[in-house]
Amino acid sequence: SSGINAEWPLRPGVYFVDQGRATIYMEYLKDTIQLKEFIDTHNTSGDISSLTPVKELCYKVGSQIATFHSGDVIHGDLTSSNILIRTSRDHHHVIFIDFGLAGTTTLVEDKGVDLYVLEKAFLSSHPNSQWLVDEILRGYKMSYKDSKTVLDRLAEIRLRGRKRSMVG
Repeated sequence: SSGINAEWPLRPGVYFVDQGRATIYMEYLKDTIQLKEFIDTHNTSGDISSLTPVKELCYKVGSQIATFHSGDVIHGDLTSSNILIRTSRDHHHVIFIDFGLAGTTTLVEDKGVDLYVLEKAFLSSHPNSQWLVDEILRGYKMSYKDSKTVLDRLAEIRLRGRKRSMVG
């Protein structure tokens, strides 16, 4: 039992890997926008109701990161630029891209660092976005049976990060 409540997250399909030419042939993702652009577009309208889709998407992002982690996969570069959104019939699909730093691990530390990278990226790319991070972490917590262990480690990692930035 993986302890997850979601289907495996969407990502581009890989058609062929030509090792001799160091080339990967993969699905072209049309009709998508980066989560960064989606957030920025909805965040500038001034209408609080326009933020509801952003909140829902962030929950879904957290839930899908939980799916990766429950399968012992870390992304390694979770930013709002490496998450695409495809909208169809008023439904938003989350697609993860750029798995260049991805890996497999059972270590709680690695999963916590994956979330820490996401948190730092969101807070630096989107001013006043702690509520987005909180919603991602809520989706994560609700979708992953081992989330408490990882989120406790995330809290420790945050403290180490603050200490490092104070020391220089």
